[in-house]
Amino acid sequence: MSKIFITRQLPETAIAKLKDSFEVEMWPYEDHPVTREELIKQAEDADALLTMLTETVDEEVFQKAKRLKVVANLAVGFDNIDLEVAKKHDVTVTNTPDVLNETTADLTFALLLATARRIPEAVDYIKDNKWNTWSPFLLAGSDVHHKTLGIVGMGNIGQAVAKRATGFNMNILYHNRSRKKQAEVELGASYVSFDELITQSDFVVCMTPLTDETKDMFDEHVFQKMKKSAIFINSSRGGVVDEEALYQALKNGEIKAAGLDVFKNEPINHEHPLLELDQVVALPHIGSASVDTRMKMVELAVGNIDRVLNGREPLSPVH
Repeated sequence: MSKIFITRQLPETAIAKLKDSFEVEMWPYEDHPVTREELIKQAEDADALLTMLTETVDEEVFQKAKRLKVVANLAVGFDNIDLEVAKKHDVTVTNTPDVLNETTADLTFALLLATARRIPEAVDYIKDNKWNTWSPFLLAGSDVHHKTLGIVGMGNIGQAVAKRATGFNMNILYHNRSRKKQAEVELGASYVSFDELITQSDFVVCMTPLTDETKDMFDEHVFQKMKKSAIFINSSRGGVVDEEALYQALKNGEIKAAGLDVFKNEPINHEHPLLELDQVVALPHIGSASVDTRMKMVELAVGNIDRVLNGREPLSPVH
């Protein structure tokens, strides 16, 4: 019987399909990732791995996993998996795209609104018993309506964010490797160069994947070109941002604020420099974290494993 190892505790109802046909081993903890040692040990006789972004699946894992046929990553991203090595070992890699587009767009726009209107600061203001009177500029933030939104990375999630922006009568700019003419027609978005986007936008939203080309693409030179009133939002990958440059840009008033759902090295703790700044709204990588969407992601990952182990094409292969 084929064996599957799942690297984080998942609801039994979500993996029942696998247990009906395969031997399933599962890391028994939901709140912390599998150890490296346990991952390698379990991979040695596994036919499939159901992994999270927290696991690095590299040459060492693939060399040990002689029976491995598929790695199903519970995420849209897959930069935690060495695709070239997977291909060399004839292992299929899958991800969970599309099912989380709308949920991630909801969170991205919520993060934009919370940052612009200083919502977390306002919550803390009351909790800290500072609200003694009304004043005209108390916790005054930035308008969102009728402002210019610049989206870097106009994939499905980027387009879903743009769709939400139309309800706020925003002027939508985007930059992408290729033009999205349907989005231009349906959403009124304008394709511009990267330089045009960062200099003209009131809100710069990063939705690009992490690649060699996008690593640290938001550096000190980029932040210096933005409006001093600009707000930067990142809910894609932390590695696309030079965090020291972002910290300095915020501290020196080169940009106004930042809303971040992702960081270069996750998880971060309370000592992270960006958390010193009141104008930063930080979230613990919860872009797709609704119960409905996470269950759909698990179902897709389970379906991918089931199909590969039964000799069929996966539903969402990475390569």
